[in-house]
Amino acid sequence: MSRNEEAALSAPASVPDQDDDAIAARARGLTKAYGSGETAVLALDSVDVDIARGRFTAVMGPSGSGKSTLMHCLAGLDNVSAGQVWLGDSEITGLKERELTRLRRDRIGFMFQSFNLIPTLNAVENITLPMDIAGKKPDQKWLDQVIDTLGLRDRLKHRPTQLSGGQQQRVACARALASRPELIFADEPTGNLDSRAGLEVLSILRDAVDQLGQTVVMVTHDPGAAAHSDLVLFLADGRIVDRMPSPTAEAVLERMKRFDVIRGAADVPEED
Repeated sequence: MSRNEEAALSAPASVPDQDDDAIAARARGLTKAYGSGETAVLALDSVDVDIARGRFTAVMGPSGSGKSTLMHCLAGLDNVSAGQVWLGDSEITGLKERELTRLRRDRIGFMFQSFNLIPTLNAVENITLPMDIAGKKPDQKWLDQVIDTLGLRDRLKHRPTQLSGGQQQRVACARALASRPELIFADEPTGNLDSRAGLEVLSILRDAVDQLGQTVVMVTHDPGAAAHSDLVLFLADGRIVDRMPSPTAEAVLERMKRFDVIRGAADVPEED
């Protein structure tokens, strides 16, 4: 364990490191259980994690490992059973739903497998919809930069049915970026796309980090998608069991195969 990790663990649990502006989100002892008693399912088991600001982090693991639950708890979409979560220096555990709704609207951007675009609105109306609902005017300079970075300038008046799947996901990405959030969560953002469109979206997320200074956390099952990130976090049975900086698709795939071997061995009954 490094000195920095030891210091983080020895710091008071009620506040994150005050001198660390490089952390966009943080969890300590994060536990999430569904149900109660003998039927309870432990989705997250005392997870400690820091999400670096201005970086692209991928979260991977077998089905049921807790990766989507981790994202939902970090984003304030799901309540935790125990532990604490911070967005920047703001603790979000224990906030009332109204406060969480405001926090998600003002400080977090979301991308999902389904594009969630309004079919009666054109592209630019879909992009600015969250801010319109909040009664806020977009920063036009930033909005123009996002639109141009995503290559949507000539598609702004098109409705979703007039756009390809990849273009619709670009609009969804622009919507997530438009309010310049502190953190963008992407849950299987390429899941409904063909390989070419998926690569376009991953390149866009990479550019959002490199060119626009955004922070992205992406849940994915695809080693090729994870290879676009700066760091891969591997989950198994509700715990972070490994980290891989500067990942390649081949290295991620090999790491995931180890999960399959371990799980397969666990399923083999012992001989008498």
